[in-house]
Amino acid sequence: MKSLHVLSISVITLLMTVSAISQNNCSKFYPFEEGINFQITSYGKNNKVAAITDYTVSQVTNNSATYNSILKDKNQKVLNEGNFKINCENNGITMNLESLLNPQLFDQYRDFETTISGTNIVLPNNLQIGQELPDATMKMNIDMSGIQMEMNVLMTNRNVIDQDTITTPAGSFYCYIISYTNTIEMGMSRTSTSKQWIAEGVGMVKQEDYNRRGKITSSSLLTRFNK
Repeated sequence: MKSLHVLSISVITLLMTVSAISQNNCSKFYPFEEGINFQITSYGKNNKVAAITDYTVSQVTNNSATYNSILKDKNQKVLNEGNFKINCENNGITMNLESLLNPQLFDQYRDFETTISGTNIVLPNNLQIGQELPDATMKMNIDMSGIQMEMNVLMTNRNVIDQDTITTPAGSFYCYIISYTNTIEMGMSRTSTSKQWIAEGVGMVKQEDYNRRGKITSSSLLTRFNK
């Protein structure tokens, strides 16, 4: 259950936090300029701060950008640091789910043999209401001294459903709204749905996560952005 919880937070929080202003034509929704930094604040039950993640674009090439992340608790205590890449491909960007997961998830298995496979997350530069986006998956096999474990993450039913203006501490933004289903399987299955508000030239502005009854279980906002 602890692994499922960490993974759920990682996918929900990190997946939605990697966007900002792009300075490269290959990416409309993601920054490709070194030094850009921004902050995502995540909220749990009763809209209380659960975590804060700071991101910095640390390295850029012609077709990829590397992001450094610092995850902190509500008291600003650093919990973990990591990095991941965003790649330009086919008039959009791709990234793998592994690169978006909390490093704490993998730390607990660092002494065991692991094999990771899957399909990348794809975000085209040109979004339209009604557009269906490709699914993304990750499968991790873990050999724990002869005991085999398997973890699966599925991101399905990705659709561009609407547009709206959202105001956060970082400003007001006209956004595309993308909905999707998250399924995490590790001994048991947990399914939830999410909506992301993504602005051209800015990226992820807001996310809400819902349980099967449609109740909001957590949310996140872009709370700072610096070029």
